[in-house]
Amino acid sequence: MVGTELRVIYGDKEEVLALLGQSTAYIERTHLTMRHFNGRLTRKTLAFSKDLTMYKAAATWEDLVYNFARPVKSLRLELFDDPRRRWLPRTPAMVAALTDHIWTVKELLTAFPVPTNSNT
Repeated sequence: MVGTELRVIYGDKEEVLALLGQSTAYIERTHLTMRHFNGRLTRKTLAFSKDLTMYKAAATWEDLVYNFARPVKSLRLELFDDPRRRWLPRTPAMVAALTDHIWTVKELLTAFPVPTNSNT
């Protein structure tokens, strides 16, 4: 790599730089997590996406699982009054107040309507 060009797509440029700095570590970590959970983003594999529709479906599923069904260690809360356990696991959706519990895969598959193809 020769260099990087910093572009802020959403939000105020000064505010974003004040919060995150000019490091690309945050976005690279996000990309690594996406590649880890979504095999369609990894080149030279049998799962690599060549079809945009299948890519969008896989990306949506990866986002749902990451945000609703997978607790993130850095988002957990320390419990001071419970002697049986020290931490309360939380998902990004719980932190954003979108849900009050960690979802199961069954809940994810039954809660959202399956899109249908209207071209038939």
